[in-house]
Amino acid sequence: MPTPGDRVVVWVGAPLLGAGAGWLLRYVAGWATSLPWTPFEGPLRLIESIPPTAFTIGAVVVGVVAGLVLAVIADEYTVKIVIDDGRVSIAHRSSRQELPRSAVAMAFLDAKHLVLLGHDSEELVRQGGDLPRPRPLAQAFLAHGYPWRAEGDPHREEFRRWADGHPDLTDAAHAYLRARARALEKGDDDDAEQLRQELARLGVAVRQEGKRQFWRPAGRGAADPET
Repeated sequence: MPTPGDRVVVWVGAPLLGAGAGWLLRYVAGWATSLPWTPFEGPLRLIESIPPTAFTIGAVVVGVVAGLVLAVIADEYTVKIVIDDGRVSIAHRSSRQELPRSAVAMAFLDAKHLVLLGHDSEELVRQGGDLPRPRPLAQAFLAHGYPWRAEGDPHREEFRRWADGHPDLTDAAHAYLRARARALEKGDDDDAEQLRQELARLGVAVRQEGKRQFWRPAGRGAADPET
């Protein structure tokens, strides 16, 4: 997951589309220069002046390369999930998480994130990105005996909007949340995810809506500063 068919579409389809676009470019250039006025007339006439065979071969090669580059980018941003009876592994860009089946108490989708909960309500995984379609994802978890909650997060109502200095959070949690807010402002998803994991170790589950952060106490590492 993604399926082999999905990957074939990306790795074969993108280069083919690129090749087709390169092949059509000369015909588009010829049509555009026949108009009474067109922008970029100079470059378009330069295209027309190149011998047809040489231009077609070069354009097709460039199109294939561009398609392969797009396929690499698409593959990098696709979340790859492998599920079996013993474990689930999730890979996205440079990160990889693997959990034993025994650690996962529940799986569900929360908006555009896959969430795996542990047995103390802690969030083991909160994975965004280009996820598989909801129905096949649910079926894959259920097929291997993982509890799947179609209704979404059972703890959703427990989340509160983060306000710096809130007395129910420790100084360390506030420090991580401040750092995470800066990461979200900069669009640094990798740093935001690392900080989410640090908060999870402190017993704080965190989710975001846009750049707003919401939190709830979770797991054995209580967020209460008195403990």
